[in-house]
Amino acid sequence: MNRHFCYFLSLVSISFYLAGDTSDACADDRPNIILLLADDLGYGDLSCFGSPAVKTPHLDRLANEGMKWTRFYAGSAVCSPTRASVLTGRYPLRFGITKHFNDRNQWLPESATTVAELLRDAGYNTAHVGKWHLGGLHVDDKGTRLTNQPGPGQHGFHFYQTQIEQQPLRGRMGKERTLFRQGGTVLLRNDQRVGDDDPYYPKHFTDANGDFAVEMIETFSAQEQPFFLNLWWLVPHKPYEPAPEPHWSDTAAVDLSDDQHRFRSMVQHMDGKVGAILKKLDELKIADNTLVLFTSDNGAAYEGFIHDLKGGKTDLHDGGIRVPMVVRWPAAIPAGQTSEAFGHSNDLLPTFCEAAEVELPSDLPLDGLSLLPHLKGDAPPSAQARGTVFWQLDLYKNLQRHSPKPKPYATEVAMRGKWKLLALNGTPVELFDIHADPNETQNVMADHPDLVASLTAELAKWLGAPRETK
Repeated sequence: MNRHFCYFLSLVSISFYLAGDTSDACADDRPNIILLLADDLGYGDLSCFGSPAVKTPHLDRLANEGMKWTRFYAGSAVCSPTRASVLTGRYPLRFGITKHFNDRNQWLPESATTVAELLRDAGYNTAHVGKWHLGGLHVDDKGTRLTNQPGPGQHGFHFYQTQIEQQPLRGRMGKERTLFRQGGTVLLRNDQRVGDDDPYYPKHFTDANGDFAVEMIETFSAQEQPFFLNLWWLVPHKPYEPAPEPHWSDTAAVDLSDDQHRFRSMVQHMDGKVGAILKKLDELKIADNTLVLFTSDNGAAYEGFIHDLKGGKTDLHDGGIRVPMVVRWPAAIPAGQTSEAFGHSNDLLPTFCEAAEVELPSDLPLDGLSLLPHLKGDAPPSAQARGTVFWQLDLYKNLQRHSPKPKPYATEVAMRGKWKLLALNGTPVELFDIHADPNETQNVMADHPDLVASLTAELAKWLGAPRETK
């Protein structure tokens, strides 16, 4: 047993002690939960979603052994707002989060109730690994996390390992294209920067994430409590960097641009680490009662693939918010399913809590619905039960794609069933029948004035609702 693993065990034991004795609240048959979140992965970037370029056999395995969702939506077209949605089950606008964070003075309010807090309080061991981008990851000159902003520990995680998210450090590494290959040199683990004697210090960030997740699964499996592992990859966000072998050679092709080659190698590298996680679950004989869900924080950036969808990252057409999602829980979810039902990142918290038999607080206002009954074979939530769904994103005039941003610009969406209204600062600009026209080519706003008026009124009410910012 290496020095770092012993250190990890001691930290976990201490953190569980500080969290209190929750063994009485635990049930052996409650599932472990692993959330895998990619960064800027497009709707078509997995081979099980039709990628013509990238092979993702391990993520395809999750789809084949569980359920693939073809109409799953991220809470935003950029990262930080969606991450808030994933953790809280609420619209990012509820917390005043209207764009990606700038690594300086923005954070998810500590008052927000997160899925990690709910699971922790119900007896789950909780850990976050990988990108965070919800604030609170700045350090002093001794490498200790500054406590003037809440971080993963304040949002319900017993343990975390992530990168320091601080300027100008992260910006410089991005420009130099070393954010992945030197990612292990800027790791922050439980409020302390790791030193150069740490086994993960020099590692590629994808390796540091995937290998550490495998290590934690092995440790958690020896505990009496079930675990929640929140693994947020940085892949395939820029900077595009060549993944280590064999992924670099395996993704080489004739007439391939350097950035596209780098992109493909990065996605394959991530898929390989997912394979290592699945292998560990099999080895420990806990795969059957472990819920594993994979999705993306927003649609594709420059090198990603979105089929014929419109837009991309930073844009509220479906190319920016419709993302792949696959989920497997062999003990409860029948294999080989494909669902065309609507799903949203707000739905993850209530889904995980229902799977974990966690009763939601009566005073917790959620914007999502549990997908668990549908995952088990029942009908999905009806359009009437869900009501109108909203998105808001400050205006980004540049599309992070190799094409101009679609016009007219939009900063909000109100979607009711098949109808998708886009608006700019509350004023409607486009209406699409997303079922008949998934590529959003026919603006039918002039044909449905009453529907436009109704959706616009709902949107105005939603935009004017109080916000929780502290």
